[in-house]
Amino acid sequence: MYIKAAHLDSSSRSIINLCMKNIQMPPQSLLLFLSLLFFSLHNLSCSQSSPQISSLLQPLQNVFNVDDFVAKAKRNDSREGFMNAWKAACSSSAPAVYLVPKNKQYLLKPLDFHGPCKSTITVLIMGTLEASSSRSDWDNDDTAHWILFDQVKNLILGGGGTIVGNGEIWWKSSCKVNSKQPCTIAPTALTFYGCSQLKVENLSIINSQQIHVSVEQCVNVSISNLKITAPEESPNTDGIHVGDTRNMHINGCVIRTGDDCISIVTGCENIRVTNTDCGPGHGISIGSLGQNNSLAQVSDVVVDNVTLNGTANGVRIKTWQGGRGQARNIIFQNINMQNVTNPIIIDQSYCDSLLPCDDEKSAVSISGVTYENIRGTSASKVAVNFSCSRALPCQKIKMENIKLVGEGGESTESLCRNTRLEKSKMVLPACG
Repeated sequence: MYIKAAHLDSSSRSIINLCMKNIQMPPQSLLLFLSLLFFSLHNLSCSQSSPQISSLLQPLQNVFNVDDFVAKAKRNDSREGFMNAWKAACSSSAPAVYLVPKNKQYLLKPLDFHGPCKSTITVLIMGTLEASSSRSDWDNDDTAHWILFDQVKNLILGGGGTIVGNGEIWWKSSCKVNSKQPCTIAPTALTFYGCSQLKVENLSIINSQQIHVSVEQCVNVSISNLKITAPEESPNTDGIHVGDTRNMHINGCVIRTGDDCISIVTGCENIRVTNTDCGPGHGISIGSLGQNNSLAQVSDVVVDNVTLNGTANGVRIKTWQGGRGQARNIIFQNINMQNVTNPIIIDQSYCDSLLPCDDEKSAVSISGVTYENIRGTSASKVAVNFSCSRALPCQKIKMENIKLVGEGGESTESLCRNTRLEKSKMVLPACG
């Protein structure tokens, strides 16, 4: 949404200069107007031969500033104002901007932004959204979401602002922190469900109650330049979780949490992760897949040019015994690892349970996995661990140009059970 003059032609720069001379408004409003002019209403012109300047101000009528609605809410309730602003923006017949202004902070209960909307919506979070710290503000029957975008097409979400989950109140009640507590669901900070043509960019998301960003049943998704942070000991605080989603690109993110940096689960196809920095946390995971004897399908995943620093795992595929289906055509390439405990791992006996898991005969098939150009240091002796199923071994595993040593340059080992390598070249440590 930001315009760089160097990227504009001389005609466009002339339009901007003329607008700045003739339109009297605060700088922030002018920037927003120009953004709308060039990105949402690019067919308008601000030339001398165009209609009156007043007609150019028309797009500003489709900017919905939450402050205007919060001020009018019956009980001065920020949540009520936010929802009323969304209803107005969603019902707009022209492209709308939903604006959370800069240098403002809002304490919010759960928010459900439902579509479909009449036109496209750009949500600019320039200020700070902070979750209520009272668990009683969530319905006991639905604690899974804090901010939810449901069935919204052509949504752009960005603005450079901050989303604060206040997850501490939830973490201390987690069964992973205190085994005497029941295992319950805590809210995800930001959920996208059933969205298409979705773009999320330039936000900071801090201390979510559980998962920070979840993308579910979406198509054609771009996520870029997110900064996601939570303490290393915070439970279940995945950075970006993806399920039942096709055609997605995650790029240029920095993720430091207490669980998976990125988790990709069943129903995902054509997922790319590039130029992303992870750690601490549990690394990048395909899975878990096949829990409770379920059917799982994941295909065409590429993880490229990623750094993992101090994570519990590097690149991992994890499946439960007893599952069905397949994980195939997966590429991990150009990856730098520093002090990673399990740099390369496939675990077909994954068991995230307080009780032991039973031995099962069926398994999720894993095939066509490529590891290429992976370098760095392992915090454990076993740097490559393929623990595949005896009933359904891992197939067509390719490894090339791998070098993983100990922190002081010490030698490392590989453990490759029930693994059928299709190619292995310049691999250290190599499967025996």
